[in-house]
Amino acid sequence: MWSGPRTVSTALMRSFGNRADTVVVDEPLYAYYLAHTEVDHPARDEVIATMPSDWRQVLDQLVYAPLPDGKSVYYQKHMTHHLLAEVDRGPLAGLRHAFLIRDPRRLLASYARVRSAPTLADLGLAQQAEIFQAFGGPVIDAADILRDPHSALEALCDALGIGFDPAMLSWSPGPRPTDGVWARYWYDGVWRSTGFGPYRETGPVELPAGLEPLAAACEPYYAELAAHRLGPWPLASSGR
Repeated sequence: MWSGPRTVSTALMRSFGNRADTVVVDEPLYAYYLAHTEVDHPARDEVIATMPSDWRQVLDQLVYAPLPDGKSVYYQKHMTHHLLAEVDRGPLAGLRHAFLIRDPRRLLASYARVRSAPTLADLGLAQQAEIFQAFGGPVIDAADILRDPHSALEALCDALGIGFDPAMLSWSPGPRPTDGVWARYWYDGVWRSTGFGPYRETGPVELPAGLEPLAAACEPYYAELAAHRLGPWPLASSGR
């Protein structure tokens, strides 16, 4: 699952992690990304110290390592900007790929609360479009998940050929052993959650003037991916 930040990606990992047939991994290329860039993120040194920072080793685990007994789905939560250009895409071709997107204006409004001067590379939309062009796969919009989690997840699972599990709709609160070591800086909301939060129609998003050029730069990449997104579907609230 390829996404950028602030896209309900951790809640979606929780959802898949609540399936009995699934094992999840949280941003496995993060240490590699931090070790090979000058980006300063919370827990940077701890992430590098506790995860493999050689992309070859990471890909071996993602592609070739056997699943635990009783598990048939390996859900890999990736940030698109962690897949730097030097990583060989070849081994990834045998995996099924999916893409989690979010309207860039809403993404930027959320991300700017955490980092005041984000760049296009921080948001991962250009990388997400590149990965989509390379592999294809179902595209799901974060807003559609929040509007109707049942229908959205059912459509996503059908597109991936794994079958929907109602256990994906709720989970117990708190941390998980599978959460990255950075979770204490970023996952407060997910740790408190027991399911997907409500969707709120808030109208047009006002951004600081300094972020408007970045929003405009993001829009073509989002539009390219959104043209392939799953849906629409009847609202589940009428009978489910």
